[in-house]
Amino acid sequence: MSVAQVRPTARGSAVLVAGLVLVGTGTALGLTDVVGLGASGLLVVAAAWGWMIVRRIDRGRGALRVSRRIEPDPAVRGNQVTTRLLVTPVSPNATALGRLARLRISEQAAAELCEHDALRAQVVSHPDRIAVRYRLRPEHRGRWPLGPVLTSRVDVFGLVRARQPLGEASNVSVRPRTTELAVRGSRAFGDLARSRNGARTSSSDDSVLREYVAGDDPRRVHWATAARRGQLMVRTDENAGMASVTVLLDRGILPPPGTDRSSTAARDGEWAVEAAASVAVTLLGAGHPVRLVASSAAPALDAYPYSTGRTSDGAAQILDDTIDLGGHTNPRDAERALAATADALRASRRPGELTVAVLGPLGAVSGPSVAPLAGDGNHWAFVVAPDGDSLGGAVTETLSMLRAIGWLAVAVDPREHTVSAAWNRLLEEHR
Repeated sequence: MSVAQVRPTARGSAVLVAGLVLVGTGTALGLTDVVGLGASGLLVVAAAWGWMIVRRIDRGRGALRVSRRIEPDPAVRGNQVTTRLLVTPVSPNATALGRLARLRISEQAAAELCEHDALRAQVVSHPDRIAVRYRLRPEHRGRWPLGPVLTSRVDVFGLVRARQPLGEASNVSVRPRTTELAVRGSRAFGDLARSRNGARTSSSDDSVLREYVAGDDPRRVHWATAARRGQLMVRTDENAGMASVTVLLDRGILPPPGTDRSSTAARDGEWAVEAAASVAVTLLGAGHPVRLVASSAAPALDAYPYSTGRTSDGAAQILDDTIDLGGHTNPRDAERALAATADALRASRRPGELTVAVLGPLGAVSGPSVAPLAGDGNHWAFVVAPDGDSLGGAVTETLSMLRAIGWLAVAVDPREHTVSAAWNRLLEEHR
């Protein structure tokens, strides 16, 4: 801890001033006793200052520690998060308890976690601990630091105050908001896939059970049937017969790094991320194997496995992949990345695979790669209009290009259309 973090209190300042006055007066008048009295005051403050510098709050007999619990973790953008903080002594001895009794604490939080609200904490002090509870409302997707705790303590004479961080910072992961979409759109996907594949493909409502085999996931045991038959039975792949789905997110919609988060471009980008995540989670819940792929200059599709099952684990995997998504540095890089990703998807496409794309207006580089994705599948697209110009020339050309090859595509203005409204427009196009 540096000297700059130690300051005299009001009492300490008064002692310093009085000591200086006494030393000056005693020296001028030749009164050694007065000089000694003033020097004693100065020495007491100096000793307290030095003691507070060398006595670290997180070391020695009086060491303290801090623990922090965040619920829920990860958080969801715009939803409330509850944080519980607990400061306790490492060893509950007299030194530590005395230090705890003189301690004041404050929490540090990134502006993205409490943009509109100041931290209002409920503090409960006990002889052996300090418990703090407060709420956050993260306004931006990403990973944001919380902490470390800032402590403020005074020496036993109340002459100096020392400020020191205690504990480590925690990262609060903030996922995008998702909207529950109409599942009839996912049924339309599945019905079209089955009509192409014929009777060989089972319905999404089929349920097939088999005997338990060592190594099967216990969560897939069908307990009602097991009780009736007297032996363990497990559900087979509940995604059998459901077409795989790839949700393609054009990172060109997201603003470049360093863009003001309150800008129109940033809001458009956040809408695109939330739309892609909502579609992916909805179709996963309907039984489709789903992956969400963001455009990249060097796409590694192995890093985007298909999530399966209706449990929360699959949705969590998809949402976690969106936390750190950001834009490209310039439009040229964004277009090349989209083209490279589309080429990789086309080369690795599963038979009957379905695609839902969240795109910006396509250019001369990305258009010839993205449009052919619809060659043998049922492909839908949101075309996010830049600056809210849903009838702009680039948007119109993109819609014409996609629709000519077989895409179901609609233009979207993020300021006028919610994710649910945009999805419903796609369903109307499907009809």
